[in-house]
Amino acid sequence: MTTNQIRASDAEREEVARVVQAAGAEGRLTLAETEERLAGVYAAQFRHELGQFTADLPAVPVRPGRPYWPGRARGPLAVHAAIVVVLATVLITRWLVSGVPFFWPVFPLFWLTVSLVLHARIRGWRPGGSLEARP
Repeated sequence: MTTNQIRASDAEREEVARVVQAAGAEGRLTLAETEERLAGVYAAQFRHELGQFTADLPAVPVRPGRPYWPGRARGPLAVHAAIVVVLATVLITRWLVSGVPFFWPVFPLFWLTVSLVLHARIRGWRPGGSLEARP
């Protein structure tokens, strides 16, 4: 073993595997080529061995993580909000069809709204799109 052979870390293997998987997903590699390269990536022991698996592939741009926002991603808060909207629609429709003069859905709608507001506060969502920094 020469001094320039540095062992590859799991994080380095995962990064190369991500590039290979992205190339397979884009159609740059066949399924067989992707599997063959991934097997080689995970079998590689040294850093210099990893370069051969991505030498003929373009680099995958790193996309920074976006903060959680209900309109952009279907996270737990967005699902909760969708359920509240559906239940509110059902309750109001039942009230309209029933012909009852008193607006009885106000009580369940109140508690649905409270649950959604509490969920949003726990998740750190603020009106205006800002997020609370979490420790």
